[in-house]
Amino acid sequence: MKTTAFRLMTPAILCMLGLLVLGSGEGAWSMGSRVPAVGMPATDFNLLDLDGKPRSLAEFRGKVVLLNFWATWCKPCTTEMPAMQNAYDSLKDKGLVVLAVNELEDEARVRQHIKDYGHTFPVLLDSKNQVANLYGVFGLPVSVFIDGNGSVQEYVKGSLLTEQKIQDVFDRIQSRGNLQASSADAN
Repeated sequence: MKTTAFRLMTPAILCMLGLLVLGSGEGAWSMGSRVPAVGMPATDFNLLDLDGKPRSLAEFRGKVVLLNFWATWCKPCTTEMPAMQNAYDSLKDKGLVVLAVNELEDEARVRQHIKDYGHTFPVLLDSKNQVANLYGVFGLPVSVFIDGNGSVQEYVKGSLLTEQKIQDVFDRIQSRGNLQASSADAN
């Protein structure tokens, strides 16, 4: 009887221990934090770009930021990058910043990929997956749109960005900002 009970409970105990280990990890493959809530402040971070220059989210305050988490091996990620480049080219003078945060790949591979495809937006290296964990990234691609005040406005997981989608979200964020500025001026 004791042997039967032990056999029945062993898989359940092992499963719970496995979940405990996965959920408590802080390493490169941990499950990450919760997805940032729309309207809440975006978490600041510091990462190196491909030129070795430290970059932070805070330096882009006042601009709409498209924070895109990607990898060279991720086919949907590389599929949406031309749309990001086109949107960046047409909207950067109007206040759009694209920050492509590469996950866990070495600099040489990322640099070659960016060169091969001719992307000109800033690329940041998240070699320890720390920023991805801050933003609850589990699976790629993930894009986070952040307004000029540093608040999360949209979180897009898995679905491909198109140039039109980026334009639409950018316009929505810009119009909200103008509405807020107008109401503040009226007071």
